[in-house]
Amino acid sequence: MRQYQKSPVCRIADANAESAFISGLEYNPPVRGMWNIVHMGMLVPEAHQIYACAQGCLRGVILTAAEANQLDRLSWISLTEEDMFNGTLESSLVEGVSEIIEKIEAHPPMILLFLSCMHLFAGCDFDGVLADLSARYPDITFVDCYMTPTMRTTITPVAQTCRQLYRGLRPRSQNPNAVNLIGCDRPTDESSELIRMLRNAGLELHDLSLCKSYEEYLQMAESKLNIAYLPTACAALDALEETLGIPQIYLPVRFDFDGIRENYQKLCDALQISCPDFADLEVQTSAALCSAQQEIGDLAIAIDYTAVSRPFELAKLLCEYGFNVRYIVADAAGEDADAFAWLKKNRPELLLYSPTNVNMLHQHEQVSEPVLAIGQKAAYYFATDRFVNFVVNGGYYGFAGIRAIAALMQDAFRNPKDRRPLLRHKGFGCDSCLLA
Repeated sequence: MRQYQKSPVCRIADANAESAFISGLEYNPPVRGMWNIVHMGMLVPEAHQIYACAQGCLRGVILTAAEANQLDRLSWISLTEEDMFNGTLESSLVEGVSEIIEKIEAHPPMILLFLSCMHLFAGCDFDGVLADLSARYPDITFVDCYMTPTMRTTITPVAQTCRQLYRGLRPRSQNPNAVNLIGCDRPTDESSELIRMLRNAGLELHDLSLCKSYEEYLQMAESKLNIAYLPTACAALDALEETLGIPQIYLPVRFDFDGIRENYQKLCDALQISCPDFADLEVQTSAALCSAQQEIGDLAIAIDYTAVSRPFELAKLLCEYGFNVRYIVADAAGEDADAFAWLKKNRPELLLYSPTNVNMLHQHEQVSEPVLAIGQKAAYYFATDRFVNFVVNGGYYGFAGIRAIAALMQDAFRNPKDRRPLLRHKGFGCDSCLLA
């Protein structure tokens, strides 16, 4: 029988890889760097977002857009209790969206229309709403989107929104020299082997985070291959293969040298190009890790899941190079279950912390030792100004990505920074009126 931990902390030796902590009342720490669906919707150039939901939900949506200085790209419809039972749920939505469109100076090429949990509970005919709006405004592409956190056990809001962002693409003639990077909320590091291999192969790279115009967005439908490296992009890969027939390849961010080589071999096989020899890069990466460890020494390391998509695999790598990895903030192992098992066997005293358990409320007030953190939640929970500040792998990838993280760890060790203003920035990497 599976055992869950009631405490918000446990030894990894006692943890279950699939779900380490019991689900219950949750605590959301004041760490705001992760992107939400509002930030993601802003990635489509020239698109306009409309949210139809209750006022309590709208507050967070509106403040997110305002903080990012993009309030002009977002509108909203306030859903009331009366709307739920007077039989006008669909017609009110159509008329509300129409009123917004008529007030916009120029029609946007795309509208991302977000429904809420209440619409799903009421059985709203969303397809009918979109059909009516498309008939009224044939020059606008309407995309159904969802602000439905109550449905997160089936597909997370981030993965769902990532999939819907590409719904506006329409079939086009294939460009044999173009490929897409799917699901990135920030450009991939140009020094990564992944980008260099694509550039050296003479391929045109399309990436939503690089698109400057709606036409550039539409050109993504011309690509011969979709590539993704974040797990939240997998649903988008499947949808694009189904609707546009673009084949896919998933190359997850790895912190294992063999895994990195396997990724690059898969890429080269898919592109039918020769695979480079990475021996020199492996030596350079090992040297960078050794240099960082020598400088950081035995200082405790904490890693959290918001920083990297495979926190257990990163922990394993750092342990192999002599780092004192003591803490991981994550409630389960996802794709890195093998690394979880390795840590469970070889580092049984490593402590696993729940990122959301309500009993984590006062964790930051009782830290027992100095810590260097990788990730914002780790920085908060362990009250440290020595921290690596990025989210969702930060655009880093491959051997170059590992070297970049090693350098960032050294910089965090040498140059502590006040975590408070940094952690309050909503949407890491986005513009913010709070930091002006």
